[in-house]
Amino acid sequence: MFQIRDLPVGQYLSPLFCLIFKTNKQCTCQLKLACVFVGKVAIRKEDLYKYCGKENWFQLQPVDPHSEVQGKVHLEMKLNELITENGSICQQLVVQIIACQGLPLISGQNCDPYATVTLVGPARSDQKKTKVKKKTSDPQANCFCLVYPRYLLQPKGNGTKSKPDDLGSLRLKVTYTEDNVLPSACYTALRNLMLKSPDVKPISASAAHVLGDICRESVGYEALLPVVRLLLHHNRLLPFLTSVAALELENTQEANTIFRGNSLATRCIDDMMKIVGRSYLTVTLKPVLNEIFESNKTCEIDPVKLKEGDNVEVNKENLQGYVQKVFTSITQSSSSCSPLMCDVFRSLRQLASKRFPADPHVQYSAVSSFIFLRFFAVAVLSPHTFQLRAHHPEPEISRTLTLISKTIQSLGSWGSLSKNKLIITVQCGCGKLYPGSLTVRCVHMIFNREVHKRAQGRKRLGKKNFKKRWLRVTNQELSYHKQKGKEALCVIPVKNILSVEKLEESAFNRKNMFQVIHSEKPLYVQAGNCVETNSWIEVLSQVSRCNPGRLSTFHPSAYVGGFWLCCKETNESTPGCKPCTATLANIQLDIDCDRETERIFSFFSSSRSRLQKMEDACAGMSVYLGQQEDCSAFTIQDPKETFRTIKELGEVLDDLQAHHDLKGALTDEPGTM
Repeated sequence: MFQIRDLPVGQYLSPLFCLIFKTNKQCTCQLKLACVFVGKVAIRKEDLYKYCGKENWFQLQPVDPHSEVQGKVHLEMKLNELITENGSICQQLVVQIIACQGLPLISGQNCDPYATVTLVGPARSDQKKTKVKKKTSDPQANCFCLVYPRYLLQPKGNGTKSKPDDLGSLRLKVTYTEDNVLPSACYTALRNLMLKSPDVKPISASAAHVLGDICRESVGYEALLPVVRLLLHHNRLLPFLTSVAALELENTQEANTIFRGNSLATRCIDDMMKIVGRSYLTVTLKPVLNEIFESNKTCEIDPVKLKEGDNVEVNKENLQGYVQKVFTSITQSSSSCSPLMCDVFRSLRQLASKRFPADPHVQYSAVSSFIFLRFFAVAVLSPHTFQLRAHHPEPEISRTLTLISKTIQSLGSWGSLSKNKLIITVQCGCGKLYPGSLTVRCVHMIFNREVHKRAQGRKRLGKKNFKKRWLRVTNQELSYHKQKGKEALCVIPVKNILSVEKLEESAFNRKNMFQVIHSEKPLYVQAGNCVETNSWIEVLSQVSRCNPGRLSTFHPSAYVGGFWLCCKETNESTPGCKPCTATLANIQLDIDCDRETERIFSFFSSSRSRLQKMEDACAGMSVYLGQQEDCSAFTIQDPKETFRTIKELGEVLDDLQAHHDLKGALTDEPGTM
């Protein structure tokens, strides 16, 4: 957060702000206006804590171009004279970047460097840009050629240096975080207390909810991110999100405002989607976003913002085409959605339907509040923040993304759809049905091949037991046909599939077999080869992985002759004898639980006064048997249970602080580090 004052008048336009962190010595903040560095603010690292959470005016200091640059660039510049077709003489400036060395690393890894050369003349200016060199800090060989009418090349600016007092001031709000992580055993008590949160009744009395309550005024819900990451790592996030969502719904009076505010529940679900949904966004949006950036078609439809020569009808077609592609990508992305997101959205639908049973649409708006408004629309608007693009888009592309994002938001808002609009059913990214207002084909083909299917009720062996069939799976059903294009002989809704697993070769003396276990008898299928077998299993498992009632065990062989060939059990309804294969590999996240717990400790420590106020409020409510004036800032459903949690938190925090104090005392001793 920053403000500017007392800048030199009449020199600069178009403010551009950039923040640069340099080495471990200081934090340097540079103010750049109209491609001219005005000055910088430098704060020593050891002084950052003094300004944390406060707004201060800092005097701008001159920028030394030699000290603010990292790395080396080997340049070759040539100035040639050229004779044009009409006989006039022009100058050609050739700038060749021969090599670079030691460019800065980003997060410890090589960057994606490129170079720009700006030539400023008396009548016109021009800029050239090289291609991006991927993953290197030592790019080689790039060349520019700039041709201009004859004039003298002069240094940019007049060469005068500004005095420090002439540069003005910059008002900054600094947030500084430093984590001193202790040995893992020191965090056991606090970590266990946080992991117990999903089981606490009511959820508002849990340690995780208390943290969100006491930090809401100081840092908003930023304190919840380490909680989400910690619970996610230990597979405890789903029950916690379900509980906090249920609590919010209790306080929601109108169905059309469901999950629309910035609350503890919505922030936790937002953080969850950003963590586990990144690969989902990459698969769903990156291809169409790349097309938008590369084609760069004009989509402006606001008459006020149209440029001379723009055709609003053409722009409207361009925008509609982009929106259609984005929306189609979303509606066909169910097989790529994270299982945790699917589980959370299923829970939200059930909770919303229970809270507002008279509203048939609330189950959709509960999901669309997140999947469209808080996930896809945000990623379209700012793709660089989700690593979908390397850089911030140019203004015209940014405007196009804004228009697409607003359209996606309106499509995701049930309340914005008027009754006279065409309402159709499409499949959104969570694998559930959602009403939309674009004409999109809701059933899409996923996989189809010729296979051999075992006839039901036949003997174990024999050629007639297996017949050629055309097997077809969409996002909604699995069907087999006598031939491609013929009517279906049998249709199995995807929602009825309970498991898809390989079948042992010994079951029917055939290779490349798999079974589709559903609400009726298993469907036994032989694919053309092992690759197709794996493809069928993967596709069918993906589209059905969010089905309620999926099996945890299965029989790897068939039930023939009155018993299961695998385990010899005679009861056909006997549960499976082998664990089912996981539909998706566990999400591989780089989560340091000790560091996350230390972050939680630091948030609690900085809000101990608020924690004490909440404890006093609980005590007052227990004594006076009712809501007191001082309690309105907190969510206290059960004062006794909340009081018990806060007392336990106080003991754990005091013990952990003692470990920190001991470490600090040891570090201060001579000869220690």
